[in-house]
Amino acid sequence: MAFWKKKKDEPEKETVLQQDLSKKDETKGLVFTMVLLFEEAVPIPEKEKMTEIFSRHMGGADCFSYDGEKMAAFTLQSYTGEVKEGRMPVSLLTTGCIPLKEDMFDRFTRSQFWHCKNRDEILESCKYQLLATDFLAATLEYKQRAEMEIKYLYALMEAYPQCRAVYFTNSGTMFSREDILAYDGDEEYKFIHFGVNIRFFRIQGTEDFIVDTTGMAPLFLPDLQYHFHGMNPDWVINHAWNLLCYIFSNGDMIKGGDTIDGITDGHMDMSIQWKCNYEEALIQPARHVLDINMAEYASGKRNN
Repeated sequence: MAFWKKKKDEPEKETVLQQDLSKKDETKGLVFTMVLLFEEAVPIPEKEKMTEIFSRHMGGADCFSYDGEKMAAFTLQSYTGEVKEGRMPVSLLTTGCIPLKEDMFDRFTRSQFWHCKNRDEILESCKYQLLATDFLAATLEYKQRAEMEIKYLYALMEAYPQCRAVYFTNSGTMFSREDILAYDGDEEYKFIHFGVNIRFFRIQGTEDFIVDTTGMAPLFLPDLQYHFHGMNPDWVINHAWNLLCYIFSNGDMIKGGDTIDGITDGHMDMSIQWKCNYEEALIQPARHVLDINMAEYASGKRNN
């Protein structure tokens, strides 16, 4: 299946992409990884400075491994999870700068960077990257983990002022440093803003659209999928945002066969009920998603 990805900042242009479900999403509940992009290689901040920044942002941190060129690792005092051996502190790992692989961001990946208005300039000028990830964070309650990841992000922004942008590997989104620091939205849904992407595709040769999401897997929460026609995609994108926020607030409560409020004239309408079921994703990566059957606006075949 071929499909079009509309560029949010260039609505008159479309990029033809291909369906590729050979790569599975194996991030459910596992590590949350951020890639920081730099124009020049920068050293890891001094151990004492890094520890102070992380402690201030995250309620206490202890550095248990440090190499100014290769990596710095910390345990967190305020975030502990339950494992077989008992309660263990969550760990954070930051690597040193390494050259950015030329083929790291393929055409499909770059098409998801609609949040970042100057993405082309950033990708052209940034030649180095470092990785920031966690360990044992999957043992945290999901809201606690979301809170921790956002605090980690802002600690990194302070520790690395040279950072131009951050690529969130779990969702495939990229945000510039300026946009991260300028965020003034709802604090409760900050993780969804940065860590989750709402994507929009037009299926080539049809009047069908797909709106789906990526990035909820590290929280053990479902991503969404809408396969539809005949409705303003902006209304569906807004519906997806509201449903993501509902799931984040209430947990994984929607089961296969449940119904949710639909849309009339762009607004949620309790008199319209759309059925939900878990289906295989239509657009990569391969994964199970919560598919929203939009009744008369629905396209394609479903298992329900």
